[in-house]
Amino acid sequence: MFFSMGKEMIIINWEQVFFLHRRIVSAVKRVEFVSDRSSYIVLRGRWHNIIVVNVHAPSEEKSDESKDSFYEELEQVFDHFLKYHMKIFLGDFNAKVGRENIFKPTIGQEILHQDSNYNGVRLVNFTSSKNLVVKSTMFPHRNIHKYTWTSPDGKTHNQIYHVLIGRRWHSSVLDMRSFRGADCDTDHYLVIAKVRERLSVGKQAAQRFDRQRFNLRKLNDPEVREQYQIEITNRFAVGELER
Repeated sequence: MFFSMGKEMIIINWEQVFFLHRRIVSAVKRVEFVSDRSSYIVLRGRWHNIIVVNVHAPSEEKSDESKDSFYEELEQVFDHFLKYHMKIFLGDFNAKVGRENIFKPTIGQEILHQDSNYNGVRLVNFTSSKNLVVKSTMFPHRNIHKYTWTSPDGKTHNQIYHVLIGRRWHSSVLDMRSFRGADCDTDHYLVIAKVRERLSVGKQAAQRFDRQRFNLRKLNDPEVREQYQIEITNRFAVGELER
């Protein structure tokens, strides 16, 4: 799942690892791997910290004990930070959120499923208890751009990736949709969420990275490409000898 902030990008993968654009590394205050199902990164914003929590919830058929443990863990992460910080929970919640009226206004109108599954009910209960909203249910896209998972036979389509954010910050999430064309070698689709928020990035660090550019077009020249390959091979060979 991609989490985009303006022109910068935070990339979150299955193993709870965060990959950041090097221009915003100076905004990182802390990274914590809570368990194999959740991790978070704390970014220094212009006026407040931004906590992005990456999750991978137990699937529908897992035991109640594992689900209880997962949401207790999320509550601990949420309560660990001060209220005025922006908190965003995103990732694979394995939850189908339906159109039940009792869930409003925690959910929006742009929902793929008619009825919630058990994980969906748990997700909405957690969201409402923390004064969050399920922002992923509020963007008017075609259904094919709401699918985040498709069964191997191609007959079942589910929207199980979600973005949760506090009510006071909900307008900061500009969009969220899936992209079917991306080859991710999985039955899950690439999902991109766009967020508008200012980070506090050191100017010197940004300028230093701006100066460090590479002219990749030179590799189109066979002689330059061959010389580059030789130098890379020699560097690796020296590295192996030093070990």
